[in-house]
Amino acid sequence: MRIEEEIQTRKFRNEQHKATVNIVFTSNWITGILEKRANLEQITLQQFNVLRILRGQYPKPATNSLVKERMLDKMPDVSRIIDRLVAKELVSRGKCSTDRRAVDVMITPKGLDKLEALEESMMMMDVLQENITEEECRILNELLDKLRGHEPSISEDSQGK
Repeated sequence: MRIEEEIQTRKFRNEQHKATVNIVFTSNWITGILEKRANLEQITLQQFNVLRILRGQYPKPATNSLVKERMLDKMPDVSRIIDRLVAKELVSRGKCSTDRRAVDVMITPKGLDKLEALEESMMMMDVLQENITEEECRILNELLDKLRGHEPSISEDSQGK
């Protein structure tokens, strides 16, 4: 459905205004889908993000500050998210060997299993493959990167980044 129909408006000031509204609307639409899918496994979208970050570090531990840096949703309260994941036995905490003030956080086997159960649905392959082609995804990625002020260099593009 077109954005005009979705938000029941007939007019935008210009294409930039329409694009801004469309990006915000689509972001919220995607977030809603992902929240529902994560909820099926009794976790939040932010908890899913933390588990993915920790899996990327696995088998090495991570600190709260590393997790916070890599979060998609820049939230100040990473400690509380990690507390909830510890309570669910999806991550474990230990003393950091290099910094006594820091705490090491590591994904558990149960956390890895939870990610495995969610991975396919959270990547929204069903929605993407039904609605846009692989080439359109590539173009969309380039446009979103360009919107944020980054155009890939030749070396990045050749490395698949």
